[in-house]
Amino acid sequence: MKPIYTKNRTIGLLGGSFNPAHEGHLHITLHALKKLHLDEVWWLVSPQNPLKSPSGMASFEQRMQSALMVVGGRPKIRVLDIEKRLHIRYTHEAIAALKKRFPGTRFVWMMGADNLAQFHRWQRWDEILELVPVIVFDRAPYSHKALRSKTMIRGGKFLKFIHLKRNPLSSTGIRNKLH
Repeated sequence: MKPIYTKNRTIGLLGGSFNPAHEGHLHITLHALKKLHLDEVWWLVSPQNPLKSPSGMASFEQRMQSALMVVGGRPKIRVLDIEKRLHIRYTHEAIAALKKRFPGTRFVWMMGADNLAQFHRWQRWDEILELVPVIVFDRAPYSHKALRSKTMIRGGKFLKFIHLKRNPLSSTGIRNKLH
């Protein structure tokens, strides 16, 4: 992997299980790079989402490989195993560690509307909103539920909701088609 230079840059963080990674992840990443003028987007592959069952979860290595395949060597997108290497389990820990490791870098958390709908279940979700700006991408059929969510009501001033052409792919849908 090439060295990471981040001083005075804005980096989008897209965390997730990537079980598997797909074109929907790439769709929002490319949109964010272009429209939000990000210098890079880092995909943070989670060793295990605390809110998801390990049952049906591909191995960490398989999920990393699927993310690398989807990214296809695009120079402004990095697939990273930071959470695994640092033994981090929660998003707020990952963001705090990155901010400490890369001072002078502006990080932005990115997620789909499906995550916003249940974001209040994330450990220290309110702290995440204070650590970094949070960008939420429209995603059917979750948008209405997300916009009425506890997080949007209590922390909406920290969030930016972006409407874009929707990509219908989901990791769950892909896994269901395989079984």
